[in-house]
Amino acid sequence: MSRPELIAPPEIYYGDTEAKKYTANTRIQQIQSDMTHRTLELLTLPPDEPKFILDIGCGSGLSGEILDEEGHYWVGVDIAPSMLEVALEREVEGDLFLQDIGQGFGFRPEQFYPTSDDQIHLITSIAQRAGFGGGVVVDYPNSKKAKKVFLCLFVGSGGAQQELGEETVAYERRRDKERRREKSGKRKSVKAKDWILNKKELYRQRGKESVPSDSKFTGRKRRPVF
Repeated sequence: MSRPELIAPPEIYYGDTEAKKYTANTRIQQIQSDMTHRTLELLTLPPDEPKFILDIGCGSGLSGEILDEEGHYWVGVDIAPSMLEVALEREVEGDLFLQDIGQGFGFRPEQFYPTSDDQIHLITSIAQRAGFGGGVVVDYPNSKKAKKVFLCLFVGSGGAQQELGEETVAYERRRDKERRREKSGKRKSVKAKDWILNKKELYRQRGKESVPSDSKFTGRKRRPVF
């Protein structure tokens, strides 16, 4: 199956139907969760210190929900109106803007999809000429399905200038353990009861109205209806 970005521009491919299918897909939800946690690791943010984060290509807000869970504040931009409509329907916490990043945005660590080494060299050389430090981190470089490419750009000095190679090895070892747990059925569901309770408590702390009360039915799996 071809990547969506190779079929049509995102604002066309992700119409109303595809945007809802994408958001409801549990595999996509898990991938977005993994990617967002990985990006937060690459940002090397100070622990227990909320930050204001720009989510470029926020889609329907799946990654934004992870930022909420981690205690951060965020603003999302996306080029696909239908994706943003789904995000509004889901009542995500971040502010949303319809925006084409080709019109000009600075980048922090995030995933992108180069199709050749020439593209990687082009974007990193442009970033270096613009005064950024950092480079490219590739997770699972030998896997066609699991391969992820992160462009890590930093300004100035400090904790962000880390040995990316050693950090990547540690990350891949941890991900291998998680995949083994997932296959054995021991991995917690993205929508487990603890996750739901934590998110509701976060909403209450931020003053959001109409948060449902906790009960014995919270997070309980419902029987299928035929």
